[in-house]
Amino acid sequence: MEVEERNSRTARPDDGGETEERIIYGVEDVPLPHLTVVFALQQAILALGSTLSIPFILTNQLCSSTNADARAQLLCISMFMCGVATILQTTFGVRLGIIQGGSHNFLAPIIAMMALEKWKCTEEELHIDSISVNSNYTITIDRDEVWQRRMREIQGNLMLASIVQLVLGCTGLMGFFLRYIGPLTIAPTISLIGLSLTAVAADINQYHWGIAMLTLTLIGLFSLYLGRVKVPIPSFSREKKCHMTTYPIFQLMPVILSVALCWILSYILTVTDVISPTIVINNKNTTNLARTDARLDVLNTMPWFYFPYPFQFGTPTVSVAGFAGMLAATISSVIESVGDYFAAARLSNAEAPPPHAVNRGIATEGFASIISGMVGAGHPTTSYSGNIGAIGITKVASRRVFQVAGATLLLSGIIGKFGAVLTLIPDPIIGGTLTVVFGMVGAVGISVLQFMDMSSTRNLTILALSMILGLMVPQWLLTHPNSINTGSEDLDQVLEVLLTTAMFVGGVIGFILDNTVPGTKEERGLLRWRETLEASQKRRKPVQYNMPFVTRIIKRIKCCVYFPISPTFSKSPLTCCKKTKNQKAYELDVVTTDIKPVQQNGGGT
Repeated sequence: MEVEERNSRTARPDDGGETEERIIYGVEDVPLPHLTVVFALQQAILALGSTLSIPFILTNQLCSSTNADARAQLLCISMFMCGVATILQTTFGVRLGIIQGGSHNFLAPIIAMMALEKWKCTEEELHIDSISVNSNYTITIDRDEVWQRRMREIQGNLMLASIVQLVLGCTGLMGFFLRYIGPLTIAPTISLIGLSLTAVAADINQYHWGIAMLTLTLIGLFSLYLGRVKVPIPSFSREKKCHMTTYPIFQLMPVILSVALCWILSYILTVTDVISPTIVINNKNTTNLARTDARLDVLNTMPWFYFPYPFQFGTPTVSVAGFAGMLAATISSVIESVGDYFAAARLSNAEAPPPHAVNRGIATEGFASIISGMVGAGHPTTSYSGNIGAIGITKVASRRVFQVAGATLLLSGIIGKFGAVLTLIPDPIIGGTLTVVFGMVGAVGISVLQFMDMSSTRNLTILALSMILGLMVPQWLLTHPNSINTGSEDLDQVLEVLLTTAMFVGGVIGFILDNTVPGTKEERGLLRWRETLEASQKRRKPVQYNMPFVTRIIKRIKCCVYFPISPTFSKSPLTCCKKTKNQKAYELDVVTTDIKPVQQNGGGT
């Protein structure tokens, strides 16, 4: 059987001395249909942890914490956009197994924006729908207009910032910076992505640490201890007809098995009232989201079908302060996404993405975020580090799986009741899974250090400063709000968003120091790093980074070699026909890579 053959492959040293990561389904592989659906559902469930939290946070900021209809609408739009963005990214963007979803980085500028006097919630908006002034007349407050007018402000600024991201990708600026990015930039950036998200996981786990730790333990048990155990299950094929075969179920589906078992346990604890309906958090009584009935109201209020469409809440508005904050968060998101692309390729045992794929990935995120702003999701879309980390646990990196996961999220937004069922998963279960995958992301970043000389005082000092400042500066600013005072509120907001983003602080410090402090290329790890990127297609599985359907046409148009998002991109418009050595080290050699056919499964779309 297919899985048996793949699972029998053992890790072997490649010609570069590096041990090949054992992946059961590579990027270009296509699992059997029923396995594809199961693997995709597993990724969709993982994405829910971050996706669901944003609409609930937004409704509070939009003065509609008691408006179940508003929350249901935002939930549908968020899942719809996660699906749309994921399909676009995996098909036309960087084309790796990456789930796209709402970014918590953008909550900071939204919260700052809503704290302005113009948008602060009034007592009337928070508590009542109509105010009886006297016996002669009544002033009625439109509940929908209360949150929709604030949403229009978010939409306008989000769309403007996303246009900047689209331009960054299309002009190839991020691809240009890749020439100067080495292990000492990538390692702290990726590591701090995982480490900085520990607070998010802890906030979700706090509703019931016991269930969260049980989920974490089961994932570890299934993936580490029982990963090689093959379970006999009934199967059918044309050759053997009905027969028994064995599958490494525990390794392929550790997350979905853990979620299912803990969900059943949570249901039992809920109906027996072992888990109390409320819990005290920060000295306030709040609904205990460890119960399976905590979000039943969402199931009741969610419409059967909901189709988001552009500008459904009215004409968007913009402001300088709002745009500045969104732009700062966008820059942080772009840097994080570049790190995610390399982390995804490394975990997938795939060749590193060339500049044109990175450029296209950034541009695709910007384009999807523009759509997100138009339909009123209230947030942009970005790469989900947690789902990338899950590749290291499940060993499934198939592009087709992630495309189906995107379709699942899209349908969850359109078929409201289906999405509502997924929201019933208790928060600690999601938190337990995120705890594991965030740790995996941090570990992937640390693994990049193997390319440089770790006995060098220079390297250790740069790494130390990048990591400690990347953790310390954001933590201090979060515990000391309003510490930045330049005299300009807009500039203060920009600096606050940037400096409270751990991966931005650590990545920038590592980038600057690595490129300014004297050191040999061998010491810095650039030689081994670039050799890895150049020879990755020999040592790792080839990936079809070229765009489907149109690549053959693009090849015939000679001027496309100057367009940074073109699969034939090999010349910078600034250098015309000249090509630097650094370009050769990072750019795709179209002649050698593009002639490689997609593997026999035809998973190139």
